[in-house]
Amino acid sequence: MAIELAEKECVLCKGGVPPLKGKALKGLLNELDNGWNLVDEHHLEKEFKFNFYREVLDFVSSVGNLAEEQGHHPEMHVGFRTVKLTVWTHKINGLTESDFVFAAKTDKLMQ
Repeated sequence: MAIELAEKECVLCKGGVPPLKGKALKGLLNELDNGWNLVDEHHLEKEFKFNFYREVLDFVSSVGNLAEEQGHHPEMHVGFRTVKLTVWTHKINGLTESDFVFAAKTDKLMQ
């Protein structure tokens, strides 16, 4: 049985590896909950919606704590009732499995 993405740990990228492309990306994308978009085979994006601004702030705090724990830091764009996350591995300017792991862990924060 395969380990779910959310159960894995992000692995620190030290560079020198090519970003994932093509089928590898699509296979990992299929393992994520709906709502994640693969943009130009470079990064993942998802917009999370909330009823109250307090929920937005709590979510951003939770994502920040997860980012520090995993050593993987997304961009976060905060709105009145939305948070848009953009995830990629800066070191290689593209996507690794850890980006999908982080995305899956982020989805679990909403459960």
